[in-house]
Amino acid sequence: MGGGGTAIPISTSQGYTPPTVTQYSVFLPNKVGKLLDLVEGFDDLPCQICALSVHEASDHAVVRIITNNALRARELLRQEGLAFSENNVLVVELTAGHSLSSLCLSLLGAELSIQFAYPLMIKPNGRPTIALSVDDPDLAGQILRRKNFRLFGECDLPAA
Repeated sequence: MGGGGTAIPISTSQGYTPPTVTQYSVFLPNKVGKLLDLVEGFDDLPCQICALSVHEASDHAVVRIITNNALRARELLRQEGLAFSENNVLVVELTAGHSLSSLCLSLLGAELSIQFAYPLMIKPNGRPTIALSVDDPDLAGQILRRKNFRLFGECDLPAA
């Protein structure tokens, strides 16, 4: 699929379950060239990095990545012997009527905290798109959908 499709909402006993994407937090030694080694590993795969965020400390870095193929990304990270964790994040499109400030206000109204956020490099519809980690993704997704924000799943991210 890719590009134009929207993941079909899944119904649960609690209601709507939003589409999410898998984010990998990769732990790298803080040495010159380690980030290059990581991203070059994706060059020959049918798996494209769609978002990247680097958090550096004195002796290590945590690189958060989102790809358009979580299974292939997981295989590569394991094959390379890299330490990583994974969690699901929301990917939300921002438009004139659905700005970053209105997104924050919507989540604040439900007393939901944004743990971290960063933009995607690839824009599924050519519009700004942001990855969000929140304390309750299901509730956040329900609130954002009610406010008519567009949420994306992995199948909506453009193919490599």
